Amino acid sequence: MAGEPLITVVGNLVADPEPRVSQAGKSWVTFRIASTPRVRDRQSGDWSDGEPLWLGCRAYGEYADNIAASLTKGMRVIVQGRLTQRSYTDNQGQQRTSLDLEVEEVGPSLRFATASVTRGQSRGQGGGFGGGQPAGQPSWGQSASGSSPARSDNPWSDSGAGNSGQGAGGDFGSGFDDEQPF
Repeated sequence: MAGEPLITVVGNLVADPEPRVSQAGKSWVTFRIASTPRVRDRQSGDWSDGEPLWLGCRAYGEYADNIAASLTKGMRVIVQGRLTQRSYTDNQGQQRTSLDLEVEEVGPSLRFATASVTRGQSRGQGGGFGGGQPAGQPSWGQSASGSSPARSDNPWSDSGAGNSGQGAGGDFGSGFDDEQPF
């Protein structure tokens, strides 16, 4: 879809993401964020919350599964996507307009929090943050017994569990299968 603006918004999730499955069996997720600017009253010099921007967000496929497993209500996130606008009539017969994002990227804001990133399980793609690992499964850098191998704690290096052994250990993007598109 050419011509739609790509924007980046920092905001808080107002509810847990809602995972869904289409009739064709494809995963997708919706979530809403609110981005509230801080504004200063010139008279008093006090800061207060401005008018919030509410955005509905959508993502599809494996990306949707990662989002649903990683994000929860209240998290401060950075979302980048294609801005779309739709008009509809609400239950009271009023004409409304909604701004939505077709999500390209999403991640935690680390201004007031920390995150732990784990690599995705399929196709060597980057996974969620702060979770998403199935219970009882070893995470990157751990064996099934829970002990860490001496090789590397970096899930993107070429010497971790499940990597192809290709690349120059520790370089950004190394260890991915050559035939996998980005």
